[in-house]
Amino acid sequence: MPAELLRDAIATFHDLLTDELAAESQDQLDDQLRRRGLFFGTRPLCAVLRPRLLRPEQYGFLRSRLRGVLRSFDTAYFAALENDGVRAQFGLDGWEEELLQLDPGFHEPSPTGRLDIFFDTETNELRVVEFNAETPAGQAYTDVLTEVFYGLPVMRVFLRRYEARPLPARPGLLNALLGAYQQWTNGASARPRIAILDWREVPTYSEFMLFAEYARSQGLECVIADPREVEYRDGALLAEGAPLTLIYKRVLLSELVERTGLDSPVMSAVRDHAVCMVNPFRCKLLHKKASLAVLSDERNADLFSAEERLAIAAHIPWTRRVEDRRTLYHGKTVDLMPFCAEQRERLVLKANDEYGGKGIVLGWETQPEEWDRALKAALANATEPAATCVVQERVGVPSEPFPSMINGQLQFANRFVDTDPFICSGSYMDGCLTRLSTAALLNVTAGGGSTAPAFVVESRE
Repeated sequence: MPAELLRDAIATFHDLLTDELAAESQDQLDDQLRRRGLFFGTRPLCAVLRPRLLRPEQYGFLRSRLRGVLRSFDTAYFAALENDGVRAQFGLDGWEEELLQLDPGFHEPSPTGRLDIFFDTETNELRVVEFNAETPAGQAYTDVLTEVFYGLPVMRVFLRRYEARPLPARPGLLNALLGAYQQWTNGASARPRIAILDWREVPTYSEFMLFAEYARSQGLECVIADPREVEYRDGALLAEGAPLTLIYKRVLLSELVERTGLDSPVMSAVRDHAVCMVNPFRCKLLHKKASLAVLSDERNADLFSAEERLAIAAHIPWTRRVEDRRTLYHGKTVDLMPFCAEQRERLVLKANDEYGGKGIVLGWETQPEEWDRALKAALANATEPAATCVVQERVGVPSEPFPSMINGQLQFANRFVDTDPFICSGSYMDGCLTRLSTAALLNVTAGGGSTAPAFVVESRE
């Protein structure tokens, strides 16, 4: 029933898009994207005229099912801290091992996170394919894009028939940052001076501005800082001449270490507990794509409770680190590398610590000889943590029709839909990023790439 009601809501929205209303809505969308800075580099974030729509039951299903998945990640994290053998499965580099030993001053390894999920609203199939546990982006973009869509002419008409509830993400993100900071200060009530930390030239800089604006609206001082421009002096990390107490880290740790070294001002200040950093060094553990292999590998089954094993079986696709071994595939023992070579069309190869679609080889879109070369290269580098790869079973990618204006004409095209819930304090979902693409590899820069705000909808009748 929820799927049928959702189809009705989508059909209603599409029927409202007359040529005139679509053109008027597109003009307003284009204007608002420019005014609000909703760009990934120079590319507009949104290329469609309909938001993602979900029924209350579907959103509730997402939230409830993800709780078990998140508990499983939590179990794997603490097992890795305590057990060298478990930790070795994540493929940490030497410097990552070193930094993992440093207590961040709060409980969660990733107070802010984002799961990448394929969620089929027709069947309720939900499969988690990645966990961005280091530098999840999109909260501010999504919230502001939601505000933009509320004002579109077509949305105003749709709201006469349907109630549409937004899924704000910035409040949850800010609460997660402040919660970690409060633990770091042992409950002290002082308000932090926040720095959003990343390189000034990154394409997401406009989102930093949107989040800083939101933090300031909540009475917090917030600046945007480049790691190359801060100073560590007299026990304080300084940006724009004043001490920082909380870093909202958007820079990747691997890039930070590569460009500025392990003894840079930022690294030294965090190591000395002169500043609180979220997410901390320990976020690298769960951010590794091998974390899904740890969850799904039969050799780790005893780590998890019965409830966690059910969540893993239902929502984590079969994933293994590339190595020469025997393992189980849906209850059957296989030689991993020959199996991967034979089952190219049902597998995807992923670099353990990349992002934005880099290092991903889709077996079903790859020629056999190219797939074999990729597997051999991955196996040859299996003992090098920085070059570790995982192989993961292909999952169904849902699609929905979305309207867009192309050369002044309204067109409808099926786009693959990626559901990316924002995770707060490592334990609950709060808000959701939706990515759309005409290509099987979903990210903002992919073919037909777009983001769309998500609304929970109910009929007013």
